[in-house]
Amino acid sequence: MKVEKVSALRSKRGLHRVNGAEPQVVGLASVTTEERKTDTMKTYILRNPKPVQPQKASRPGVPRPVAPATPKGPVLCIGLDVHNDSIAVSLAPSDSTEVRRYGIIGGEHEDVLKLAKKLADAHPGMTLKFCYEAGPRGFALCRCLQTHGWDCILVCPSKVPRKPGERVKTDRRDADDLARLYRAGELTGIYVPEAEDEAMRDLIRARFQVGRQQHRARQQLKMYLLRHNLRYGGQTSWSPAHLRYLAKLKMPFPVQQIVFQEMLEVISEATARLERYDQEIERAVPGWRWAPAVWALMSLRGMALLHAATLVAELGDFNRFEHPGQLMGYLGLVPSEHTTGNDRQQGGITKMGNAPARRALVEAAWQYRIPARLSPHLKKRQEGLPKAITDIAWEAQRRLHHRYTHLTRVGRKKSQVAVTAVARELAGFVWAIARQVKPVAATP
Repeated sequence: MKVEKVSALRSKRGLHRVNGAEPQVVGLASVTTEERKTDTMKTYILRNPKPVQPQKASRPGVPRPVAPATPKGPVLCIGLDVHNDSIAVSLAPSDSTEVRRYGIIGGEHEDVLKLAKKLADAHPGMTLKFCYEAGPRGFALCRCLQTHGWDCILVCPSKVPRKPGERVKTDRRDADDLARLYRAGELTGIYVPEAEDEAMRDLIRARFQVGRQQHRARQQLKMYLLRHNLRYGGQTSWSPAHLRYLAKLKMPFPVQQIVFQEMLEVISEATARLERYDQEIERAVPGWRWAPAVWALMSLRGMALLHAATLVAELGDFNRFEHPGQLMGYLGLVPSEHTTGNDRQQGGITKMGNAPARRALVEAAWQYRIPARLSPHLKKRQEGLPKAITDIAWEAQRRLHHRYTHLTRVGRKKSQVAVTAVARELAGFVWAIARQVKPVAATP
């Protein structure tokens, strides 16, 4: 662009260059540094974030301990560094700045209950609040403490603040850090599912592990045949035609034939196990209290029984997410960001949160490459559902297909990136549908 045109544009916008200085905006009063700091601080203070709320609706008829309200008196924060056979305990009272080390106790639930009783007797006027990091011990210890009336939270290990310069890590120091950070309000508890929901989640996760074993066994057999220059000429692998081709193969030596048959047997066994898991999931879902949510999510394209049950089992009560953006962030489908001053850079998705639920959403998002239509299978899954849910499912088909085609035009995003963006928006439709159903009441 020529210099005369640039000057004309600046004059039209009210920008003037004086003696080579930078252009100034006309009509705006100059703002001092202190005023900018004050405005920034006001904006920061007035901001009202909405954190993820804990589960509100528990199963009717089943007594679930409710976390006590914020205590008015002093609080004794107790950090537990939980291991298989031992637990390191540290105490952080709210009325002082010290952190006291209680010692090492046993790893059984009875040992923790004895500890809670001793601390309650030694500190009669204080409220006890326990915390420990989520790990192999799972939710059982937290449920045990809550059942007996004690306040306990689980903390995500990746979100516990760490000092980069610290090179000494012990059980006692970890317990000290948990107690200190819990007292300072720097720790947030994760969602603790009920025992029935965790049982369903274990079933679905076991099915996924068997699927990975089958996939790995198939890869090993293909690599073994490729080393011996045995190639399948068909189009689709592991189809009935491919299995008939494998049954006719004969290796040059007897020991190689034994290796081949053992590999084929591993694949057959994994396939049979997958069928048994699928049958068990079909039998277990109708008697589950979250069965209405599973049927409602199956109205979406790409959400068959397995994916819908995976989402509900992994995420639990969707009412704890007040906004769909919270669910997207919880699933790790939002882009990462690194902003410094005026430099703002965005990268891939964060992948923070629940990986099985994120995988189910991404696999379902691939179905939205196809134009919107109601197939016979999808129409059968939508039978008996309220019109509000089916309308949301149809709107998801229309919007997400247009979103995919828009992102995959010439010179735009790759198909993998576009599908991830579609999965992020699909999480919003999942949130809208799941919040419209309630769990089944327990039979007395």
